[in-house]
Amino acid sequence: MFYVDTSVLTAYYCPEPLSERVEQLLREQVKPALSYLTEVELFSAVAKKVRTEEMGRADGNRIVAQFSAHLEADLFTLIPVAKHHWRLAKAWIGLFSTPLRTLDALHLAIASVEGLELVTSDKPLSQAADQLGVKAHCIAEDSL
Repeated sequence: MFYVDTSVLTAYYCPEPLSERVEQLLREQVKPALSYLTEVELFSAVAKKVRTEEMGRADGNRIVAQFSAHLEADLFTLIPVAKHHWRLAKAWIGLFSTPLRTLDALHLAIASVEGLELVTSDKPLSQAADQLGVKAHCIAEDSL
């Protein structure tokens, strides 16, 4: 099963160059996993697009309503962020050997602990996953 990070989830709900590819990938999965962290980050990504006028408020409201409906319909496996995820993320950041930032380290820790393959469009996150031995699939724009 895939653990979908925010970069991929955003491309699924918002028109982006990767949207078609992400849609195909997610439709092939039965209940892809995401975390409560991903949920908050998606709302933040949509809010930023509205604030920067990349999309209108009505589109932003439609996207968050659609995502919320998908959560209610149980289309995703929703993983709570637990203490052991935080501890692993902290340990990895403390290695000082990867470019991991806080939230990326948490996404990676969740995927690792739960035995899921991380799907991301974030190349540095994918590289950190490889370095730490976490299975990851990177969907990047330059590979279209």
